[in-house]
Amino acid sequence: MLPQLARVMILFGLGLVGLGVVLLVMARLNLPLGRLPGDIVYRGRHTVVYIPWVTMLLISLVLTLLFNLFSRR
Repeated sequence: MLPQLARVMILFGLGLVGLGVVLLVMARLNLPLGRLPGDIVYRGRHTVVYIPWVTMLLISLVLTLLFNLFSRR
């Protein structure tokens, strides 16, 4: 059981490293992810409500395409 847990932890760590690299590249390319047209921002007197629904749709679409691409063997 221990070798399986080790493999899962290594894959999880590699996934986090990959996510970090993607975020760094997005910051360098100045992509407006999170500030796309259609994202909802409500600024009240004492509250700010931010709903990035267009960003969530775009991320969902990209992840769906990637998972479908890699799941077909």
